[in-house]
Amino acid sequence: MATSPSLLARNSGGMDVKECPIPLQHSKFVVESAIHRAQQSIFTDQLVPWKFHPRNSDFEPDVDASETYITSVKVQQNSTDPTNVYKALAGAVDESYTLTISTNGDVLLTAVSSIGILRALETFTQLFYQHSKIPSVYTPFVPVIISDAPKFSHRGLNLDVARNYYAPSDIKHTIDALSWNKMNRLHLHVTDGQSWPLEIPSLPGLAEKGAYMAGLSYSPAVLADIQEYGANRGVQVILEIDQPGHTSSIALSYPELITAFNVQPNWYTYAAEPPSGSLKLNSPAVYSFLETLWDDLLPRVYPYSAYFHTGGDEVKANAYLLDETVRSNDSSILQPLVQKLVDFNHDKVRAAGLTPIVWEEMLLEWNLTLGSDVIVQTWQSDDAVLQTVQKGHKALVGNYHYWYLDCGHGQWLDILPTSFNTYYPFNDYCYPLHNWRLIYAYDPLSSIPANLSHLVLGGEVHMWSEQTDPVNLDEVVWPRAAAAAEVLWSGAKDALGRNRSQLEASPRLAEWRESALFEGAGFGGKESMGGRLEDRSYVIIIWIEK
Repeated sequence: MATSPSLLARNSGGMDVKECPIPLQHSKFVVESAIHRAQQSIFTDQLVPWKFHPRNSDFEPDVDASETYITSVKVQQNSTDPTNVYKALAGAVDESYTLTISTNGDVLLTAVSSIGILRALETFTQLFYQHSKIPSVYTPFVPVIISDAPKFSHRGLNLDVARNYYAPSDIKHTIDALSWNKMNRLHLHVTDGQSWPLEIPSLPGLAEKGAYMAGLSYSPAVLADIQEYGANRGVQVILEIDQPGHTSSIALSYPELITAFNVQPNWYTYAAEPPSGSLKLNSPAVYSFLETLWDDLLPRVYPYSAYFHTGGDEVKANAYLLDETVRSNDSSILQPLVQKLVDFNHDKVRAAGLTPIVWEEMLLEWNLTLGSDVIVQTWQSDDAVLQTVQKGHKALVGNYHYWYLDCGHGQWLDILPTSFNTYYPFNDYCYPLHNWRLIYAYDPLSSIPANLSHLVLGGEVHMWSEQTDPVNLDEVVWPRAAAAAEVLWSGAKDALGRNRSQLEASPRLAEWRESALFEGAGFGGKESMGGRLEDRSYVIIIWIEK
């Protein structure tokens, strides 16, 4: 046991945080709120780390040894935030920070932006443990000198809230966990063939008939609350309205807009999964519908995000054999029509002050001409990433062989008796389950030459919800997504160009899981951060090991 000297810090009611001037009022609010959450995390949500030491070892500091106290934490922002700091384009905000804790108990957190301050506070909270014998917390890591910055500027989770409904509290809970991991994007795949839970006041039938039931939809006020909740935690919420495929839920209110709706039993001829249905490609009514949709929705997205995702994956050409405005599956006929549709959508997105995102198929399979501003989200292969950047586009990675979190849970479709032997043992399309080591080993730049690596903005892990709902969300996403978060923050390689060590990452990931249980993530348990601090005296022990 290392007891000499020990550093203790005591403060009644939490840390006396000295804030240097933070120019923007909203930035000040965001930082003050983050400080409050850090106080709660340190003083009420810490674990006793007995699992990470030999059994019966005396790993805690001796409280009778010499003591030094932290009495204040100085938080210093060294530059003025841009006005769009919480809805900036990837790379436009400096997220770097420094954190020092001296042996005499002085703590300094510095950053260029308020987002950097948030990242510094997340690291700061991870340095403390609960003492098992006294109502005190301590850190064994003094002196601390950390200078940190992200490798990638887009670090996200794609959450499908259309195939299963997630209450706003579930989404906020996920935003909390993303922020603990310094992830900065939540991509909400908010509509699909199975349901349309997004309320569009000018098109009320979409959610009234497209949601699974009354009450399972997101009103404009609820959406804004989720978006603001993310912004206040450094997590930009990006919406996706997938199209022209994955749109059969529109037919429940506007059947005249959809072709090949819910064809049975051979749905697979017309769609990637049931129910089939795609927007008609040459219908004036579709464009009128989209005009109304974008004019309603996009101005509500703009205050909180720099991006809007227009989808474009898994479009089946055969669906247009049943489209009376086309009656063809010939790509030479369909491609100009898809180009026209995407151009229309992206013009509306740009006019609203947003940057478009599309799935890779629009560029690589349909060979569309996309604007230079369009970000291409890849998912099928590393070669797709390479092709995208070779064409000069910025790319997001998320290869389904590595970063799809829904894989390995078996086929979600019921198999007919006549097909039993064909599909036995009923694996899903991307089995097996992708364990954290596989996720951690994935290198977003593995196929990219150095001169094009700047075009890879980062990536997302994906949580498709055919077999996931709020009951098992945490256990399916975490802690595996945390492994991807570290890759996106630190890179897949160490300073010597080697794969990062699992021996070092494994206990760190396990400790994150234990801490997340206290914070409210993972498999039920406590509510997430946000409650009042208890009115009691706290002790921070800073322990120097000799």
